Amino acid sequence: MAHSIHPLTAVVREIVDIFTRMCFSIADGPELEDSWHNFDALNIPKDHPARDMQDTFWLPDGRVMRTHTSPVQVRWMETHQPPIRIIAPGKVYRNEATDMTHEAQFYQVEGLVIDETTSLANLKGTLQQFFTEFFGGAVEVRLRPSYFAFTEPSVEVDMRLIGDNVPKKMQGRWIEIMGAGMVNPKVLNTVGIDSRKYQGFAFGAGRERLA
Repeated sequence: MAHSIHPLTAVVREIVDIFTRMCFSIADGPELEDSWHNFDALNIPKDHPARDMQDTFWLPDGRVMRTHTSPVQVRWMETHQPPIRIIAPGKVYRNEATDMTHEAQFYQVEGLVIDETTSLANLKGTLQQFFTEFFGGAVEVRLRPSYFAFTEPSVEVDMRLIGDNVPKKMQGRWIEIMGAGMVNPKVLNTVGIDSRKYQGFAFGAGRERLA
């Protein structure tokens, strides 16, 4: 009997393959996290809405089902010194009512690059190369100002397909595809990386949106 691969499995395999060719390592971590790795180390304040019960599955012992794969980045930075180039694909959890566009359990892929000369231009170039390979054609990328506690500056990343072979409904259409930014120096210092010497960028997207 023939077996077909689930679309999300096929997507993550392709993502991993592309970033591996771009010299990224693949990082993994626990889905059951402590609040320090999930929130505190990422510069998310105690009163931040992301900690509220409607967004987070809290356990009686104070641990959480991770709300993003960013704790994987924190754990990697605790045990590795720059240069760092990783992606962290994995399952995450949010305490949300399920509907057509929301689910309590879904998948993310996040990336992290830290070096002495890393810049927003490197971020844009990295994403442009990934999107070009992933979508199999020419891609434009634009960055819009945004806010995330663990990046400064923070950006929303939009992309659009360009060229003669773009499906009609996608022609000229910008799609918001992920959040990103330069790693907040507070985060680097918290995990023992000297922010006076090193800087980095991070990005994150839902696997379902990429699919």
